[in-house]
Amino acid sequence: MISSLHGTVLSTGADHVVIEVGGVGFFVFVTGDFAHTSRIGEQLRLHTSLIVREDALTLFGFAEPLELEVFGHLLSVTGVGPKSALGVLGHLTVDQIATAVAEDDDAPFRRVSGIGPKTAKLIVVQLSGKLKAPSPRAADARSATGTDVVAQVTAALVGLGWSEKVANEAATETAESASDADRRSVSALLRQALAALGPAKAGAPRG
Repeated sequence: MISSLHGTVLSTGADHVVIEVGGVGFFVFVTGDFAHTSRIGEQLRLHTSLIVREDALTLFGFAEPLELEVFGHLLSVTGVGPKSALGVLGHLTVDQIATAVAEDDDAPFRRVSGIGPKTAKLIVVQLSGKLKAPSPRAADARSATGTDVVAQVTAALVGLGWSEKVANEAATETAESASDADRRSVSALLRQALAALGPAKAGAPRG
């Protein structure tokens, strides 16, 4: 079982990276956002899941151990395969997944490509009680900033081309460090989020 990899990025694609470890190149499926931000020549450590099939051995990699854990939980859901599970993690953060399950809300999962209404409902039902609650830091940020402002900034960033996951993380993290006045202003928070994401990337498709 290959549980992690640490090596040099040899190449990247829309949904994968190739990492050289000890002279061997490993092809690892990752989320679109992770692949987009990976750079050839950099050192990466991935937490991996090896999926064994009769005709293939496939690696799926994640930056954080908790993402790998949620990936495993998603695979336990009827009708969810590795690519679909990766799609969920590429579209939603771990906290967003846990919150949706806790609130019995299958709408976020229905917005993921390849996840139909029936499967979305099964994710909520079959993962109930299995996922950790959102971190206190994230919960405090939502409480302090108000979900409406962060949601509007997230929607604006999605409209500019970023994935919902990246947009939400940028909006939430920006809100955590913003002043009280800026936390209540969509335009101010949006400007800061765009600055954090980088001017060269603004409007560029992500994942």
